[in-house]
Amino acid sequence: MRHLVLALVLVLSAILSQARVAAGFEIEDERSFGPAGAPQLRLLSTTDIAILQPVITAWLQANPDSGLHYVMASSQEVYRAIAEDRAAFDVVISSAMDLQMKLANDGFARPLPAEAMASQPQWARWRDLLVAVAQEPVVLILADGALASPAEAPRTRRDLITLLRDNPDRFRGKVGSYDPAISGAGYLFVAQDARLSDTFWRLAEVMGRLDARLYCCSSDMINDLQAGRLLVGYNVLGSYAVAHGGKGFQIVELEDFTLTLLRTALIPQNAPDPDGAAAFLRFLLSAPGQDLISEGAGLPSVEEAAFERKPHLRPIRLDPGLLANLDDVTRQRFLDEWRAAMVQP
Repeated sequence: MRHLVLALVLVLSAILSQARVAAGFEIEDERSFGPAGAPQLRLLSTTDIAILQPVITAWLQANPDSGLHYVMASSQEVYRAIAEDRAAFDVVISSAMDLQMKLANDGFARPLPAEAMASQPQWARWRDLLVAVAQEPVVLILADGALASPAEAPRTRRDLITLLRDNPDRFRGKVGSYDPAISGAGYLFVAQDARLSDTFWRLAEVMGRLDARLYCCSSDMINDLQAGRLLVGYNVLGSYAVAHGGKGFQIVELEDFTLTLLRTALIPQNAPDPDGAAAFLRFLLSAPGQDLISEGAGLPSVEEAAFERKPHLRPIRLDPGLLANLDDVTRQRFLDEWRAAMVQP
């Protein structure tokens, strides 16, 4: 009897341990697609489910005996799910390029199908472990009532600084941006901003004096702007702005430079269905898949010609420089400097 009780205790402990691992990272949303009882591909992503739903629908139409379970989380939580919790997912897609590269570099990703990788430009893939499935600009959004006249419309960060600095009563508490301390994508954006121009630090100081509001994600910024709680959203994902239809605001690609993000995908080492994951990525990176991403999901497909058409676009490239910004000391020093700029006496 004692042995039976001990066995039950051990089984219960194992179940509880697995439950803790499964619940260790914070999920924002999740949804299952496909027929009930069908084997499910497990997808973990930072992208809102509604944005990728057209792609998922097409995938399931081509694979009617399959299902897909979609879990959405913030970029930091996506990283934590794989690196710390070792959660079992087949495909991981994230907007935080640096965190994705760290997962791949630290041994958490398995090789991707060679034919799928070959379809993407060299700058849109890293080794055989990480590949871009979409690219999109990181934009400024302005509420319809933000400007006193069209002449105030900012075209560069210097223009934006002037607009905010000269109108403190209008913009106090009405400027929003990512909080890089909690958002992986937000940290990536400000680190790249600072690398490309010293103007960013002047802008951060101006936003700090105006009691800027900080956010985890683009969708919350856009919702607050549409509700009248913000007039300006800085470093907003372009796809989210477009998905909201531009209702109540205008989208601005700043001409001094507009960061261009690569949404990247990997297959975790512990993927339950690596073959299914590889097939899904082959579909995403195929010409029909890229058309669906662009036209159905509203995510610009990976296209080198975009940088020729719009010289102000600056791609965030998949290179080892991204890993340098994630060094603990470097990151803490940067965040301390950012807080000093944003928290004004």
